[in-house]
Amino acid sequence: MKTIKNIGLVIFLIGLGIFTALPLIGTFSLSQSDFDQLVMDNNLKSELFISAIEQDVVGKQFEGMQSLSPIVSNALDKANTRHRKNKEYKKVIYIKQYDMAAMIGKRAGSGFIAKNKGLMWFLTFGLGIFGALLYILPNVVLLGQKGIKNDGIYLENATNRGWIAWLVFVSLVTFYLVLYFRPQFAVNWTYLVDPISMELSGNAAGHWFVYGFMYCVVMTVMAVRMYIKYRHNVYQMVRTTSVLFFQIVFAFLIPEIMVRLQMPYYDFKNAFPLDYDFFFQWNLRSLINSGGIGLFILVWGTVLTLVIVPVMVYFFGKRWYCSWVCGCGGLAETLGDPYRQHSSKTLLSWKVERWLVHGVLVFAVGMTLMTLYSFFSETGTVLGIKTASVQNSYSLLIGSFFAGVIGTGFYPIFGNRVWCRFGCPLAAYLGFVQRFKSRFRITTNGGQCISCGNCSTYCEQGIDVRAYAQKGENIIRSSCVGCGICSAVCPRGVLKLENGPEKGRINPTQVLLGNDVDLMHLVNDK
Repeated sequence: MKTIKNIGLVIFLIGLGIFTALPLIGTFSLSQSDFDQLVMDNNLKSELFISAIEQDVVGKQFEGMQSLSPIVSNALDKANTRHRKNKEYKKVIYIKQYDMAAMIGKRAGSGFIAKNKGLMWFLTFGLGIFGALLYILPNVVLLGQKGIKNDGIYLENATNRGWIAWLVFVSLVTFYLVLYFRPQFAVNWTYLVDPISMELSGNAAGHWFVYGFMYCVVMTVMAVRMYIKYRHNVYQMVRTTSVLFFQIVFAFLIPEIMVRLQMPYYDFKNAFPLDYDFFFQWNLRSLINSGGIGLFILVWGTVLTLVIVPVMVYFFGKRWYCSWVCGCGGLAETLGDPYRQHSSKTLLSWKVERWLVHGVLVFAVGMTLMTLYSFFSETGTVLGIKTASVQNSYSLLIGSFFAGVIGTGFYPIFGNRVWCRFGCPLAAYLGFVQRFKSRFRITTNGGQCISCGNCSTYCEQGIDVRAYAQKGENIIRSSCVGCGICSAVCPRGVLKLENGPEKGRINPTQVLLGNDVDLMHLVNDK
């Protein structure tokens, strides 16, 4: 079995290595006709930029995006500087430098990679999927044994910050940095999934399509691992299937098909303020100009946030979204499951969590209020502060660095719910409702707790579950996402996820005196 795992690891590393090398290789040669089409599609009016590209790029061959990108960026920067100096604002190109380089690079691809998309897909995604499954496969030998096996989890390189974990860390961080800040280097990645994108939306793939496809592939492969590991736990099997369904169907397939039908790209499960740009001016104008479907999306997004989300949390706790629907939670529960034991349980972490996650929520709400005021008053500033500057700051610091680079890239080092625990504004919003007005709780039976610590070890939200279980207290925490792993790994069945009448919820600051609930209430009343 160990030999199979090693073979799988080697195959996976080969696929990952080729995928990682693609941004720095490839041949690019832009034809005049392709450039003319790009100018027309983007309504470019800058003669300076057009002539510079025609002179320095068109008809020439470049090896790697690192040689093409600087030329495009310099041409765009010089053209815009001249137009602003001469107050020729209609000629200014508002496309970012790296986005323009990516657009030109996409049309200029002419080498082996662009011409052999199927083969390159097999050598990257194909080998990666096959190798990962081979690495997971040896767990099948445990199919006849009941129970969730966590033996040796702190002894394996992949799960205890060993070289495999650090490799995953570097790969994820690099991927997100390219995705958010240097999309021109993702051009070769887009060629790999062009055929799939053409089938779904009718358009060539962009770097965000690569992200969506990669998201689905990684979740599917790691869901196989979840199915094997938690095969005797119905709750985990159904929960894994749910997050997989919502990611593939709602977050990936439906938005792409909507584009093919000339509708706005929209993920119907993505709720504000996680979907922080829903109320941005450009999105509001786009939805309003899209006719009936745009107005429906606008109404749906508002109702989802203000009505559906709190009502569902009241009945089922925040687990209905964070552990059953959310794409971020879905990735955390599949790709991130091997690293859940790294979630910090210290008091300092809990204090940082409370201030940070609620601070992000306040930031998101304040930014949105500024945005709505600017939209309806048709002004770009609020109290002398530029709304666009606030939006850009949030997009960069929270949307890119926190949610992407840190929130996902740091799984192997700090655990799988870094973003959900410390940064997600929707999680903070759901947590308010769950903590004070919800029927959800995790009940405990302190009399049967043997203090093994499994529950606390594998709590991805950093909750010391064992402390509650030893006292027989209900667990009602705003951070709890109801993943149910604490219950799944408990060898004595001490923990149980419940939805019941509110009067049955026991405040976690109250300590049960034995098993006599009435005595507890009597003491509290006095």
